[in-house]
Amino acid sequence: MPKQKLETQIHLPPDTPSSSGARELLSLIFNKFQWFAPSRYGDADLSEPITPGESMLDVLVAYYEEHAHLCVAARTDQDYLWLFPCESGPEPYHGSVIWVTSAAHTKRSAWRTAHAEQVLDLMHRLQSPLALSTLEEDLKRKTQRLVPEGIGLKRIPTVRDYSEGLPGLVWRNFYGPPFVRMFGQRLDTLPSECRKPLGEDIVLVQPYELPTEAGCETGMVRERELISLLGPECFYDHEHHILPSRRPILDALGQSLH
Repeated sequence: MPKQKLETQIHLPPDTPSSSGARELLSLIFNKFQWFAPSRYGDADLSEPITPGESMLDVLVAYYEEHAHLCVAARTDQDYLWLFPCESGPEPYHGSVIWVTSAAHTKRSAWRTAHAEQVLDLMHRLQSPLALSTLEEDLKRKTQRLVPEGIGLKRIPTVRDYSEGLPGLVWRNFYGPPFVRMFGQRLDTLPSECRKPLGEDIVLVQPYELPTEAGCETGMVRERELISLLGPECFYDHEHHILPSRRPILDALGQSLH
């Protein structure tokens, strides 16, 4: 059975981190948080090796400056990081920082504590309005759906980005100011074990203790319970394929790292 992967998405405001901002971000992730030891980088093919003796940050930032995005991976495909800022165009909310790692880490309470603290730190630095963390297959199930195309099927998004609302509840839902304002006092109706304020402006909503409960009957029941309290109109309707009718007001979003 393939090892389960945990995917954490930290969504970006409609702005592109500068080279110095990207350097600060990468230094934090690899030197302080030590998410993994970078071995390869580039585009999705990760064709460029990091040569011993090279300045890792110089090499990674130079690639980012040239291509405006960056993928970094460990020696194996178990751990990798995407820095994929928003591009100019009519849909400005597609950018994100994506970290994929082994879901086995989440069994340790110390790791889960550090994960929440690190995501909070990055959200503040990036002025991110939303971060989601769950099993890779759970995120795909809630953010994509299959529709007929010709003689086959194609994947399309449920919600294109956070401006269209939320795709559902996952293991960890870090709601920044636009979503805290959208939910308002409904956040206070959640069971205390599922709601944790992180500072003054971000609230973590976590339906269950471990991400492996996603997709299980008990996990899905708890998700439906919390969605009913927060307002079903705030979430994508997977049964009828209807977009959320209640969405965050994003006018107050600031700028990301510079």
